[in-house]
Amino acid sequence: MMKAIRTGAAPSTLETLDFVDIDGAPDPGPGEITVRVRASSLNFHDYAVVKGMLPAAQGRIPMSDGAGEVTAVGEGVSEFAVGDAVVSTFFPDWLDGAPPQSAFTRVPGDGIDGYAREEITAPTTWFTRVPKDYTHAEAATLTCAGLTAWRALFVDNAIKPGDTVLVQGTGGVSVFALQFAKAAGATVIATSSSDEKLERLKQLGADHLINYKEVGAWGAKALEITKGKGVDCVVEIGGAGTLDQSMLATRVGGHVALIGVLTGFAGPVQTALLMAKNLRVQGLTVGSRAQQLAMIAGIEANGIKPVISDTFELERLADAFRHQEANKHFGKITVDI
Repeated sequence: MMKAIRTGAAPSTLETLDFVDIDGAPDPGPGEITVRVRASSLNFHDYAVVKGMLPAAQGRIPMSDGAGEVTAVGEGVSEFAVGDAVVSTFFPDWLDGAPPQSAFTRVPGDGIDGYAREEITAPTTWFTRVPKDYTHAEAATLTCAGLTAWRALFVDNAIKPGDTVLVQGTGGVSVFALQFAKAAGATVIATSSSDEKLERLKQLGADHLINYKEVGAWGAKALEITKGKGVDCVVEIGGAGTLDQSMLATRVGGHVALIGVLTGFAGPVQTALLMAKNLRVQGLTVGSRAQQLAMIAGIEANGIKPVISDTFELERLADAFRHQEANKHFGKITVDI
């Protein structure tokens, strides 16, 4: 038997999350490994599942991110050995190239059971190696937030030294984007509603700071900072409510990486501005296994470590989400399993 968290009756709520005993993971078959899960991390997507904002089956094991060590390997497995540290992939079926049609129906913690459990047996392709000298908690931050930031800057875009990137807020994706952009030699403009959090962003390397509560027209402020040119890329995590400001902030021919829905799922778009500036506004959802391996190589080459704000035990997962809800964290919230 092992410990796990399951969602309650649909729609799920934090109050109905259930800390239960379930059957242990089966022995690995050919091409499979068994992993003792040691850590997970919280994403908005996980919050949407456990709050009932996204439809998920009753009794679903939540959490898309999982990191731990290999405890058994099946026949024919050569990529991993017992004792190896591994981290999960967000899309088990998306290994490389374009995402398969099935990818979005089989996200752990959503379409299939996730990593809020002590053990899992799965194909080797569900996991990658972790960066050298990473703890399990640090590795667990990479699956969703780290890879989303990486893809926004280096897969869908080509950020290079001398470019300017604008990041919004102080959540996991935004902090990773700041770290990755600085490692690439870019100038970073960071926004937040908290002067205290802005100071922390500055300590991480942010070159220019904008408090968007004090400066509502922060798109125009970004233009001013760049002497009218505009930024090369905006990592847009707000969604409908902030997209117009992001487009204003971006240079002609620039890129807006549309990632989040924190300010709403839908809203009007200034199509005239979009066309006049020849912008690329691209929606993205995490990335492939091959992109995750490329990110890990980039992390190791630059010695990047994730920023972990708070850690909770698995049985206190609901409290972890309440902490996320209060928006008091900076960077990632992790779970010890």
